[in-house]
Amino acid sequence: QVQLVESGGGSVQAGGSLRLSCAASTRTFSNYAMGWFRQAPGKEREFVAYKRWTTYYADSVKGRFIISRDNAKNTVYLQMDTLKPEDTAVYYCAARSDYSGTMYSPTSYDYWGQGTQVTVSS
Repeated sequence: QVQLVESGGGSVQAGGSLRLSCAASTRTFSNYAMGWFRQAPGKEREFVAYKRWTTYYADSVKGRFIISRDNAKNTVYLQMDTLKPEDTAVYYCAARSDYSGTMYSPTSYDYWGQGTQVTVSS
C-alpha cells in the first residue's frame, strides 16, 4: 500500500505560480510512474502530467507546468506557472506500477492522494 500526500495548493491571481508536492510512503518510489490529475466542479477528472523516465503533459498546460520527481525524497512536484482561472481545480497525484493501461486514464493508477485545492482568480 502506498500513501500519497499532496501539499502546496492555494489561491493565486492569474499569471501567478504555485508548486505542488506529493510525498509517497514507499521505499520503492522509483518503481512507480507518477501522474498529476485535476478535477474542477462538475467535471471529470482530467490528466495533467506524467513522469516516469519521460514526461508528458496535457495540451492545456504544456509550456506552463513542469512535472519533476526526486526519488531520494520519494516526492513528485508540479510547478505551475502563468496560471489561468481555468486551472482552478482540485489537483491529485497518482501512482502506478502497471503500465498496461494508458497514462491518460485515472483508472490506470493504483494509488491516489487526497487532493489539494488550487484556485486562480482573474
